[in-house]
Amino acid sequence: MSMLFSPAQIGTLQLRNRIVMTPMHLGYTPMGEVTDQLVEFYRARARGGVGLIIVGGCGIDRIGNAFGMTQIDDDAYIPGLRRLVEAVHAEGAKIVPQLYQAGRYAHSAFTGKPSVAPSAIPSRLTGQTPEELTEEKIQEIIASFAQAAQRAKTAGFDGVEILASAGYLISQFLSPVTNKRTDRYGGDLQARMTFGLEVAQAVREAVGPEFPIIVRVAGNDFVPGSNTNAESRIFCQALEKAGVNALNVTGGWHETQVPQLTMNVPPGAYTYLAHGIRQAVSIPVISCNRINTPELAESVLAEGLADFVGLARPLLADPEFPNKAHKGDSSNIRPCIGCNQGCLDSVFRLRPVSCLVNAEAGREAELGPLAPASQPQKILVIGAGSAGLEFARVAALRGHKVTIWEEKDQAGGQLFLAAAPPGRKDFLYFGDYLRKACNELGVKIEYQVQATPGKILEAVEKGDFEKVVIAAGARPLNPAIKIEEGVEVLQAWDVLLGYKKTGSNVVIVGGGAVGVDTALYLAEAGTINSETLKFLMEQHAETDEELHRLLTQGRKRITVLEMVKGIGRDIGASTRWSMLADLKRRNVTCLDKHTVLEIRKDGVVAESAADGQQKIIPADSVVLAVGSGSRNELYEALKDKLEAVSVIGDAAKPRKVLDAVYEAYLEGRK
Repeated sequence: MSMLFSPAQIGTLQLRNRIVMTPMHLGYTPMGEVTDQLVEFYRARARGGVGLIIVGGCGIDRIGNAFGMTQIDDDAYIPGLRRLVEAVHAEGAKIVPQLYQAGRYAHSAFTGKPSVAPSAIPSRLTGQTPEELTEEKIQEIIASFAQAAQRAKTAGFDGVEILASAGYLISQFLSPVTNKRTDRYGGDLQARMTFGLEVAQAVREAVGPEFPIIVRVAGNDFVPGSNTNAESRIFCQALEKAGVNALNVTGGWHETQVPQLTMNVPPGAYTYLAHGIRQAVSIPVISCNRINTPELAESVLAEGLADFVGLARPLLADPEFPNKAHKGDSSNIRPCIGCNQGCLDSVFRLRPVSCLVNAEAGREAELGPLAPASQPQKILVIGAGSAGLEFARVAALRGHKVTIWEEKDQAGGQLFLAAAPPGRKDFLYFGDYLRKACNELGVKIEYQVQATPGKILEAVEKGDFEKVVIAAGARPLNPAIKIEEGVEVLQAWDVLLGYKKTGSNVVIVGGGAVGVDTALYLAEAGTINSETLKFLMEQHAETDEELHRLLTQGRKRITVLEMVKGIGRDIGASTRWSMLADLKRRNVTCLDKHTVLEIRKDGVVAESAADGQQKIIPADSVVLAVGSGSRNELYEALKDKLEAVSVIGDAAKPRKVLDAVYEAYLEGRK
């Protein structure tokens, strides 16, 4: 990790390493003022060894604001911002705020006013039409950027970052899709760059020649008809001439149909965008998006793709990422798995950000340090799924002696189900981390053990254990559907785990997350892999259209039936849209508002709620994906017989991994 931990500079700013924590919408400042929650969150990341923290976004005004943003539009916020800066500096890191103005991405429900933009073109993100900015209002916003930068300097920040990416206001001026102006702020690329360049120049004038300025840019908008890396390079060259000290390169807009941050995005997939810009400028470039291991970060620098690496969610997952990497302990880094359950999905639901793999994230101020147990106990855990493993890890950290009984021959539980579809394997990395952490803490995992009430009671009575935690997980449900004799109906779990095979004509009953996962898993059969694609492309063996067909069209015909309206309704908003797009791309037929009446040898009989018509959908395999029920029978049998017994995870109530892991963590803290 020689390059990753070499000192580096951005303008006059000296940094201890090349790891930049890029801005995240956290929702920790509901009134705009710095809170203890925000301070302790960033203090932990600074203590963890990051070189530079970019706090984002920080609203420069109210009309371009969003829910839960830190504000920097008034001098009244300076004392709180100064407290944040001092906390980060005390841990040896540097810190800058991201100057945020959303333009047409702002929602009137939060601001109380219509959003503004270069042109009155409806926003695909909010569904609202913004007001077109007058030249007078444009000057006011430019002045607001400059005043916010001045406040940042007064508060002791080490520089500022200007937000010119992701489809926010400066992006809207840059793009021909959203800028239809005929004055000096619209027209060709040079004219559309005017607003962004005037913002950068005004900020420079406000803070003086030595104060570092970073600009966050889109390496490619990934919006049809909008800017590509070629236009971004030209804009970045102009920013350098305007006195900008570094460029923070991310991917596309929030409304792009090309996934940017979901789990199926290959690690480091967008480093080429930063490299394209680095070739065009001489100031430092930060590369971002799905750089989630120290090894990948090091290779980005070693290969000359960028000068710094930007990490956001990996530092949410493990604030000690830099310190562990520096010590050569990267195998113990708690991995970001790109699930978005606690971060982006929380933002969309207007909730504070948390993290599936790190229950402490965002709760540092509330929870405080993990305290050693005053009276260490011998604890038996039933089940080595994510909840059981997380409980065991936390309890063992506190000094308890923990044993897990697991009925299967491996630990991980439903993480194996979640990881089965294409592009979802990162779930396995969390299981790997938990197993390794438990092993190093002395947790004993006994495999292929069938736990019964009698066996547990006997072990407790012998003094082997003082407390029992039931984390037996869930089991798939069998709905009351009429099934013709001789027809084999499969459970989605058995299909996803490879225990059962399907034919070529598959009907999946249930269009929730498991049904969607199963459809995508089965649709992969018969498609070409990436190695074959690369070979065929290099050889010009097939047309682009044929290659796309070979990539997406497998050998199975798949239909998903869902009783209520909507497919994948229990999938997080940040991921659902891309998974539904994958279903469409793979020609999976999705029928919602269809009730299954009967499963026969010739297919599935379903009734449409729209017209009441019944239809037979041919099938040689029928797969059930209709939900799960808790395996809580052990707890019910023991709760009146044992003084110290509890139930966690899906054994208590089936839900998302995020919730189960957090519950397990809290139980381990008790």
